[in-house]
Amino acid sequence: MRADSTITDTTATVISSACLGGDISLVKLHCPDIAAAARPGNFVNIKVDPCGRPLLRRPFSIHDADGETIEIMAKSVGPGSARLCSVPAGSELQVLGPLGNAFDIDSPAFDTALLVSGGIGTAPMLFLQTSLLSAGKRVVNCIGGRSASDIRAEGLLDCRIATDDGSQGFRGTVVDLLRESLPALTGNGGAKVFSCGPNPMIKALASLCDEQGLPCEASLETVMGCGIGICYGCSVELKDESYEENTTVLLCQEGPVVDARRLLL
Repeated sequence: MRADSTITDTTATVISSACLGGDISLVKLHCPDIAAAARPGNFVNIKVDPCGRPLLRRPFSIHDADGETIEIMAKSVGPGSARLCSVPAGSELQVLGPLGNAFDIDSPAFDTALLVSGGIGTAPMLFLQTSLLSAGKRVVNCIGGRSASDIRAEGLLDCRIATDDGSQGFRGTVVDLLRESLPALTGNGGAKVFSCGPNPMIKALASLCDEQGLPCEASLETVMGCGIGICYGCSVELKDESYEENTTVLLCQEGPVVDARRLLL
């Protein structure tokens, strides 16, 4: 599902900014038009400094949308994201969105949704969980990180945790956790995997889902300078829709959510 016809470039007011721990912050923005049109999987491009430092906007998954507000979960990894994480309430930011496509949650072919995320890949999962529950789906979250400090599960239900060092939950990767848990999770009404996280995790998950015959959608991470297909900064190579030949696409146009069968493993 695409959001192109409802894209808005607006001045959004920062309602609140809260540190969730470590280098992760949750920023709430008042932007009614974007909130009304947003769907799980969409992202926004934010101009984090009115003086143009940095020059390009930064892309962020929509963590939640409620009424006239959206929330962004941001990790401070560079000057742009660091500015957003420390922005004070009352500030105004230029926000473009909603951008990209959305997760497909409407299929009657599954009744259990397995939400698999790693690190900051949990960012779109709260919004997705809310929509899936409203659609009558059962939701299970599988969350991975290097250690307990990397786990962000605020607001997420039925969470299964995996850490590389064993400091919380299952010791190993989140894909290993899912592999061990699948028999108890898939149920009798069919299951579908929705994922977001580092590319190595996504590729390992896509391989597992292909092996198990599970449908899987993945929200991919890449650099997006403009978010609307002008800068060509987000070109990635995927299989075409027949899954037979490779093609180069702009992820802001054909993503960020893609059928995992299109990934080059």
